[in-house]
Amino acid sequence: MLTLLDELNPQQRLAVETTEGPVLILAGAGTGKTRAITFRMANLIAKGVPAESILAVTFTNKAAEEMRNRVSSLLLRAGVPPAQPWLSTFHSLCARLLRREAAAAGLPRDFAIYDDDDQLAAVKLAMARLQIEDDSLTPRNILSRISYAKNHGQTAGQLRAEAFDQNGRRIADIFAGYEKLLHDSKALDFDDLLLRSARLLRESTATREKWQSRFQYIHVDEYQDTNRVQYELMRSLTGPKQNVCVVGDEDQSIYRWRGADVSILLSFAKDFPAARIVKLERNYRSTQNILDAAGAVVANNPERLGKSLSAEKGSGGNLKYFEGRDAQAEAEFVAGELERILNDDSDQTCAVEYRTNFQSRAFEEVFRRRGLRYKLVGGFSFYNRAEVKDALAYVRLAMHPEDDISLLRVLNLPPRGIGKTTVDAIRESARVDGTPLWTAIEKFVSGTSAGGRAVTPLRAFQELIRKLQDALAAKEPADFLHVVLEESGYMDMLKDRNTPEDVARMENLEELTRAVAESIEAGETFTDFLDAAALVSDADQFEGKPGVTLITLHSTKGLEFDHVFLTGMEEGICPHSRAIDEDKGIEEERRLVYVGMTRARQSLMLTRAVYRRIFGNEQQLRASLPSRFLAEIPSELVETVRGSMAEIGQTRRYEPDPEYSYSPEEFLRRVRGGPRQTQVTPRRQAAQGSFSRPAAKRGGDANPMLGRKVRHPSFGVGTIVGVEGDDEDRRLSVSFPGRGTKKFIERYAQLEQA
Repeated sequence: MLTLLDELNPQQRLAVETTEGPVLILAGAGTGKTRAITFRMANLIAKGVPAESILAVTFTNKAAEEMRNRVSSLLLRAGVPPAQPWLSTFHSLCARLLRREAAAAGLPRDFAIYDDDDQLAAVKLAMARLQIEDDSLTPRNILSRISYAKNHGQTAGQLRAEAFDQNGRRIADIFAGYEKLLHDSKALDFDDLLLRSARLLRESTATREKWQSRFQYIHVDEYQDTNRVQYELMRSLTGPKQNVCVVGDEDQSIYRWRGADVSILLSFAKDFPAARIVKLERNYRSTQNILDAAGAVVANNPERLGKSLSAEKGSGGNLKYFEGRDAQAEAEFVAGELERILNDDSDQTCAVEYRTNFQSRAFEEVFRRRGLRYKLVGGFSFYNRAEVKDALAYVRLAMHPEDDISLLRVLNLPPRGIGKTTVDAIRESARVDGTPLWTAIEKFVSGTSAGGRAVTPLRAFQELIRKLQDALAAKEPADFLHVVLEESGYMDMLKDRNTPEDVARMENLEELTRAVAESIEAGETFTDFLDAAALVSDADQFEGKPGVTLITLHSTKGLEFDHVFLTGMEEGICPHSRAIDEDKGIEEERRLVYVGMTRARQSLMLTRAVYRRIFGNEQQLRASLPSRFLAEIPSELVETVRGSMAEIGQTRRYEPDPEYSYSPEEFLRRVRGGPRQTQVTPRRQAAQGSFSRPAAKRGGDANPMLGRKVRHPSFGVGTIVGVEGDDEDRRLSVSFPGRGTKKFIERYAQLEQA
């Protein structure tokens, strides 16, 4: 085994050979942390430590399997008899522990484990038993509330005592019914696995000492992603010798919304005063310029242990920056660069990274039009996402009520009290009469034998579709889509649930309205758009390895690519608007950018769009501010590419509502202040037909206050980005760096010209 250790660099070898006492391996991006942890376990086994007394916990089964295979391979190479340490996820560890300690935990040994679908079914059954039927109480939302309560030590009784309205009391009652159902079914959910294990180890000294004796050496991978319950488990399993080794990077903690607490890693030396900190700083993935740029961004976070990464691959070229006119221009530029890269070498791996899923739409459409193959990671193809398909099903139903597939998709979505028995009866009636489901519904509603409880929601559904038909005839497509989302209650359903997933769904629906507006503006009919949306879903499946991956920043963790395009670098997108007014939120957004940047092996391109369409008024384009993170990158590390509208980090005054029919040359002249053309030739004519709309306001008429610097007594210097109203009622929107956008009534705002 000693000869194998020669393959490690000095830092990695120190981490492997420091086996006694608490150790924190602070592993920077691309520094070989999996290599260090697997060599460490193999080295312990080679030195005579029983494999079964070594525990390694990570967050995915895939990571655990990879470690298991690497340890086996190292032992074989070292000529050591094969042996397997205990490698698993936290949940798998707790399940095995509770199986073996079922009696001490007050559990039957054959308890069941409920997965997500089982848990939802249990919530629904608890609601049915309590005869709770309320569209505002969705099983998924209730399950999320139950999980939150469990992880914060709240019982159903406490939740009910603290409830301040009827819905709160109902949720507490469902919680109690859910827990009784699990108990009667001899089952645990995922939260129970961790919580019951932590409680057992905390309350039973004998059990705790038994398992501390069992695990002489403990390893925790991705330590920056642990939550408080997982931390308590680790502490309880750590014996008197404190042979615990944790591996992590505070700069890559990006799951705060999932309960991860980076302070756990930051306080490791405080929790274990005898801790040895080993920093892995030799990077084998990226060039030095990429590492320096990413390091300069994350260095702005105050709570860091700090690392200085050095690249084994040399300095490399500079990062590149492109600022496009709008999302389509950004996507066209990225597509052109990808084609150039792949034409030179088709084996190159390329990633287009973005902060939120809705951004993929513009890239997907441009890539498909140009025949550029890609795969999507971290989400479904835009038009294949459930919320997009749901919205388009309503649209098709308004056009063609006899569309049975669309009707069945949205008949009870959002939940409107149309149960399975009613649906089955309607389907049977349609089958017998040979009619569409819509006709069967009309027959069911008008029938004298139908029960009132079933008829009422069906009649409401009929009225909804008829209202949508009227709106379809009277409104422009994007405005009609707004009516669909509001009148159907779909958007309200997502707002009420308000989980991170539902926020992303709302953003995707907002992007759908922008896509419709762009399609109509390009001269297509609404039907053309719907046909294209249906066809592109079929184009998602293809064989062979594509050179391009579309991926969210969160999904890039643990991956690497030859070339990376980090897109949408704008305030409100990256950093996300939800994080702008919160210091901790901005710090995590900064770490997310760091993760995205350090995925790149050879080149890194940063892009943004100046204008994006506004949800609620798709005819208007709103100017964005460059992401604050762009200004944190040293300018000497970045080259602005030809065609970019501005230098990196530069904030210029853009008109908030440009006339989209300007030629690109005239548009650039207006933005950059060049000489006026004698005649402006429209780039394209407005589409004629049933969905025509008035021309957008010309950018030359923009309010002269826009872009002006002002000073506020509390928020400091900011830029006016919006003006509404006139005279004494004039309202100003001012963007303050690091503080977000604030709205003021001008006469009360105490604003001074900066």
